[in-house]
Amino acid sequence: MADEFAKGMAIFSAAGLAWLTLAGWYRTPSFEGSGVQLVAPVEGVNTVYGQLGVAIMDVMAWFAVFGALTFWVVIPAVEELRDAYADRSN
Repeated sequence: MADEFAKGMAIFSAAGLAWLTLAGWYRTPSFEGSGVQLVAPVEGVNTVYGQLGVAIMDVMAWFAVFGALTFWVVIPAVEELRDAYADRSN
């Protein structure tokens, strides 16, 4: 079970870092003042690369959540169910 935790933590950390970096580029209007940072609406993205960056930012946010939950909850639950079914069959 430790390897599933490590894989989930790696996905969560890498995808979270990618989201944090892209959110800093695209969702922070100014580092001065008391405005919101990292969660502000995206403004002024006029290039294809900018739109691709915003799309990747959204994908990384969901990948961090679902990737970590997959390795922390779904895979261990499936293994437990498989073991319980194997014990029940014997």
